Amino acid sequence: MSNQKQQKPTLTGQRFKTRKRDEKERFDPTQFQESIVQGLNQSGSDLEAVAKFLDGTGGKLDYRRYAETLFDILVAGGMLAPGGTLSDDMTRTEFCLFTAPEDLETMQAYAQVFNKLIRRYKYLEKGFEEEIKKLLLFLKGFTESERNKLAMLTGILLANGNISASILNSLYNENLVKEGVSAAFAVKLFKSWIHEKDINSVAGSLRKVGMDNRLMELFPANKRSCEHFSKYFTDAGLKELSDFARNQQSIGARKELQKELQEQMSRGDPQKEIIVFTKEEMKKSNLSEQAMISIIWTSVMSSVEWNKKEELVTEQAIKLLKQYSLLLKAFTSQGLSELSLLLKIQEYCYDNIHFMKAFQKIVVLLYKADVLSEEAILKWYTDTHMAKGKSVFLEQMKKFVEWLKNAEEESESEGEETD
Repeated sequence: MSNQKQQKPTLTGQRFKTRKRDEKERFDPTQFQESIVQGLNQSGSDLEAVAKFLDGTGGKLDYRRYAETLFDILVAGGMLAPGGTLSDDMTRTEFCLFTAPEDLETMQAYAQVFNKLIRRYKYLEKGFEEEIKKLLLFLKGFTESERNKLAMLTGILLANGNISASILNSLYNENLVKEGVSAAFAVKLFKSWIHEKDINSVAGSLRKVGMDNRLMELFPANKRSCEHFSKYFTDAGLKELSDFARNQQSIGARKELQKELQEQMSRGDPQKEIIVFTKEEMKKSNLSEQAMISIIWTSVMSSVEWNKKEELVTEQAIKLLKQYSLLLKAFTSQGLSELSLLLKIQEYCYDNIHFMKAFQKIVVLLYKADVLSEEAILKWYTDTHMAKGKSVFLEQMKKFVEWLKNAEEESESEGEETD
């Protein structure tokens, strides 16, 4: 064994020199702002040059850390204090969204600047959406012209899919709504959004984030009516938006009515009371008898738990419909209502596979209960049926239809003999 003193192990490592282009200058917000302002001043109103400057500068400056500062400058020319005013002690530029001309073409060009920036630096996506939410909350601090430009830009960004429609939540701020700022901003926003896309695309985006039923909230509680909304947006040249909101309101009212009817049936309320209630609601909501019979059918069929066995489900359905035949009869006084009900039954039996074999039995029951007339059944059979399960249901109805036709012919010949 050697007496030589053992050397203690030491940690050694290789130092890697960071390449110059990988280093990001670590500035405080003030220095960061000065660099961005200087670059924007040099680019001036040439938005192609602005996009190029921002693209190149992201490799040197820490966009991730100072995203809010960056977006504040691009929109307002400098850092924004709470409430939307520019911070006095900071450098600012005159080349920003708020000082640009107030027209759609310029706003489209600005949208491209933001689009290119976010596509180049994907990590800015979330920060940009947060910035838009914040700016919407600051609307009262901006001039009318600044609000108009921001509204047009936001509409274009929504159309391009750069931001989610969930940002509109900021417009439901109580103070903005109360002072009419939200509604006025929404007009400009929806105009540019619909100009870029169409009402169907807008509706789809709103539905995706659950905003399709909340448009009325842009107005104070005392003005939150379909009539006021419709007049306000129609007068502003957005009839398609007011039509959409009216339709959504109607869908909402129908869902509520259906739910209430379902509850009344589940409680076992007397049919006469249900009929009186339904007629009042029909009048109040300005619903047609055709629309009403569809709601009633859905409510009846949703008021019970269905048996899982196909052979028992028909029996259960017949019993239930027999019970509510008086209610169904009260809302099928017109031929169109009878056809609406037949189509609803067809759709229901097709969508719920256990009911495929029950269709004919249901129709015959409702014929016997004077809910459906032979004219309506024959019209449905010959030309108004839908494609869903057509061959199955027409085959089921074949014998009954033949019987109806024969009965009709016999009735006619008897009438002739009497004459």
